[in-house]
Amino acid sequence: MTAPLVAAGLVGGFVVARVTKVRWLGGLVFGAAGVAAAARWGRTLGPAPTAALSVGYAAAMGLSHPLAKKVGPWPAVLLVTAGVTGAAVWADARAGRALSGPIGE
Repeated sequence: MTAPLVAAGLVGGFVVARVTKVRWLGGLVFGAAGVAAAARWGRTLGPAPTAALSVGYAAAMGLSHPLAKKVGPWPAVLLVTAGVTGAAVWADARAGRALSGPIGE
């Protein structure tokens, strides 16, 4: 399952950066979770969906910064996390169907 990795990367990265006041540590958490999720997507979904999901994950981080100026940091992080985690849930479900085969087999 990649949805927990995506959520941990975005929320966990934010928390680590905020608590330690060392932004690159938060980036390390974000990056490690992203690499782990992308590796899983690559194994189960193939290159095109992996690229799309990875771009969405990275874009969420970028989007959270200007969004935080409008709605605050926590709401921004939670909003982008909800969006990308939703995509990861879809990917996890699609990967599960691909691994299990058609119904009746």
